[in-house]
Amino acid sequence: MTSAIASSSETVPTTLGTRHVVVDPITRLEGHGKIDIFLDDRGNVDRAYLQIPELRGFEVFVQGRPAEEMPQITSRICGVCPTAHHMAATKALDDLYRVQPTPTARNIRELVYNAFMLEDHALHVYVLGGPDFIVGPTAPRPERNIVGVIGKVGLEIGKRVIETRRQVREIISYLGGKVIHPVLGLPGGVSKAIAPDRLPVIQETCRQGLDFARFTLQVFKDIVLANDDYVKLITSDDYTHRTHYMGLVDDSNRVNFYDGMIRVVSPDGHEVEKFTVQAYASHIAEHVEPWSYIKFCYLKNIGWKGFVDGEESGVYAVAPLARLNASAGMATPEAQAAYEEFYATLGGKPVHHTLANHWARVIEMLQAAELMVRLAEDPVTAGSDIRNIPTTTPSVGYGVVEAPRGTLIHHYETDEAGLIREANLIVATQNNAARIAMSVDKAAKGLIREGKVDDGLLNMIEMAFRAYDPCHGCATHSLPGQMPLVARVIDSSGRMTHSVTR
Repeated sequence: MTSAIASSSETVPTTLGTRHVVVDPITRLEGHGKIDIFLDDRGNVDRAYLQIPELRGFEVFVQGRPAEEMPQITSRICGVCPTAHHMAATKALDDLYRVQPTPTARNIRELVYNAFMLEDHALHVYVLGGPDFIVGPTAPRPERNIVGVIGKVGLEIGKRVIETRRQVREIISYLGGKVIHPVLGLPGGVSKAIAPDRLPVIQETCRQGLDFARFTLQVFKDIVLANDDYVKLITSDDYTHRTHYMGLVDDSNRVNFYDGMIRVVSPDGHEVEKFTVQAYASHIAEHVEPWSYIKFCYLKNIGWKGFVDGEESGVYAVAPLARLNASAGMATPEAQAAYEEFYATLGGKPVHHTLANHWARVIEMLQAAELMVRLAEDPVTAGSDIRNIPTTTPSVGYGVVEAPRGTLIHHYETDEAGLIREANLIVATQNNAARIAMSVDKAAKGLIREGKVDDGLLNMIEMAFRAYDPCHGCATHSLPGQMPLVARVIDSSGRMTHSVTR
């Protein structure tokens, strides 16, 4: 089961009346959803809802499965970010069996994971979110897609984007067996070492990836930052929220995609919480609403105060902008220089502009590429000792990584035979869900006035969720793990004879 990227040939919004506008389906994201916009008597927005109707029941149907199957099962949640779930699950198995990967295995894992971060961010920059800036937020609907992007930047650049992503993904394919659902991670290590004759190819691919990340940063500067209208849009109040921010950091509080402590900073930028993944349940809680299958995460020590901004609200954000805000800097030199330029341009830390996620995402591409080069050239990565065999009876295990879309937590509990009794997934888009809902509502209220609605304006409302690069296939769960259903029996005359409700 994989989540699909909604068609980039966008659907015409359906207007159901002067007081109700529906965008269905929403587009250029992973998963499915719609936006319901309700207008008041003056034609202004009373409330806009981002409704996610799909449901994934992974936390329930993995029960009874052997724990070592989890990296394969959970990677099927999403066909766009399977490597994130695969790696979080693998790390949860390390913890479950109390075994650490060998140095070579860890390097290989990190190499694969940074390759994934680079190519996945590139997907969003050029295909999902990029058309809104490269082609234009109010450009004709048929042009707001990858074809329109190539039309703007030229065929040669388009070919470079596609070719570089293909080459980087080959690193994942080589070590993981396949790029969509890799079979790399094992408790205590990995399943494959790098053959000596393959290493130079991987090293060259990493160097090309770094050149591509540098190129992408320059493209962003030339097309987005050089356009005053785009900068005004990014920094406008319609796309701004003052919330808490969460992300993984290393021992120096630098951004780390693979491992580290979970750090939370306030809307003013000071550290309010820092904890290991094993303690996540003491810090993160989940709220439910009747209009969505997404559970809305919030900071437990503050509490759920509703969909509101501010230091007194438990709402927080994850993903690229949040990672930069929650850190003291980047872990590599070129990314650090770009990080410093980012904050100098946008007025210092923290930055609260939702659309600044796009810039932060490009900075993270640079760090991922720099780390790929560093890891590929580290002699340890070319070693042959790729696994420590676990010997401990399993019980409870936790794993965390930074998915492209934000902090991802896997938590498993097993019986003595290693069969899953309970599984809990805190997915990046769940962490962002409250702020995403707020972003859609605020953009709609700021952009729609006196009932004036057109296609370009509705696309600008969609931009409020696209900046987070959400994956609703990953993020939708229900408390019992079952979708409410009503089965109705209709006789030959069209009369309902009875119904059954779950």
